[in-house]
Amino acid sequence: MGEVVKRAYKYRFYPSPEQAELLNRTFGCVRKVYNRALEARTRAWVVDRQRSTYVQSSGWLTEWKRTDELAFLNEVSSVPLQQTLRHLQAAYVAFWDKRSRYPRFKSKRKSRASAEFTRSAFRWRDGQLTLAKMNTPLDIVWSRPLPEGAEPSTVTVSRDPAGRWFVSILVEDPTVKPLPPVTAEVGVDAGITSLLTLTHPIPGMSDEQGKVANPRFGQADRRKLAKAQRDLARKQKDSANRAKARLRVARIQARIADRRRDHLHKLTTRLVREIQTVVIEDLSVRNMLRNRRLARVISDASWGQFRSMLEYKAGWYGREVIPVDRWYPSSKTCSTCGRINTTLALNDRTWTCPGCQTEHDRDINAARNILAAGLAER
Repeated sequence: MGEVVKRAYKYRFYPSPEQAELLNRTFGCVRKVYNRALEARTRAWVVDRQRSTYVQSSGWLTEWKRTDELAFLNEVSSVPLQQTLRHLQAAYVAFWDKRSRYPRFKSKRKSRASAEFTRSAFRWRDGQLTLAKMNTPLDIVWSRPLPEGAEPSTVTVSRDPAGRWFVSILVEDPTVKPLPPVTAEVGVDAGITSLLTLTHPIPGMSDEQGKVANPRFGQADRRKLAKAQRDLARKQKDSANRAKARLRVARIQARIADRRRDHLHKLTTRLVREIQTVVIEDLSVRNMLRNRRLARVISDASWGQFRSMLEYKAGWYGREVIPVDRWYPSSKTCSTCGRINTTLALNDRTWTCPGCQTEHDRDINAARNILAAGLAER
């Protein structure tokens, strides 16, 4: 028997005009409630030095619905509004635990348009999904089947900047089973020239040196994106032509993100299937993005998304991911004798150890040191 895990299946759907109107209103109400609650909780702390709770914010929501100003909140399902208050509470908990920044207000143009429906706010019958306050089911493109007998516990509806609609269905998946144990262990050095460098090659995934090519999806569409962005900049604000130009930009960006995500899924799945222990660097990608010269290529490599995928898949299939301290000098340490080359510069791709005279490829040497450091921390 495999371990029962909660797994989200994401599908594209095509709403009717009535459904799209209701969902857009729901997104606006969710954003309004989140911002209003964040403002109230911030004021309570600044003025009275009191920490507000989810229960208090839920009481505020009831009062807001009774006012003429916010009476429109009654026109949509109450469940997504309650869920956004729970999300705000989770954001505060993460802030108090020093895992994230203080919660920020949601923006109509920049924030993700989404709404979460729990079991009481949708109907699942005969493979059809109908949300609260809707008379007809969603027209979902079932690109892959749900697990047999699965009952959705949560449904999240979203609309991306390119105008595409998605529904994410959370179910308990009993089909996820731990893979048979293997002895393979690998150290992974994330890079830009090569997306990943492994301590040993994997046929069909890396070259003979263990280097995985960086497809640079953002670079491939850079000219097309730049032209679309220039066209957008020339359009008059709030005009219909500007809306069309913004949509063209969003579609190009969505294509880049989709291709990158698909590539990372394939890499991480292959690693989890064939490797028992994967050792990676504990990189602070947010801080690295402050480097203006490297921010674009670092974002295109998407190291944070790679780590996130690798960790949750390893948890599903009984594999181990070990992060190594980000300050460990993996590139400057000789993997043969352990001497640290303090004069090594960032543009030195190969170097010779002053102690043992071993010639090193910078990335391969770093991957070997990462693996050794990770295994030593077990």
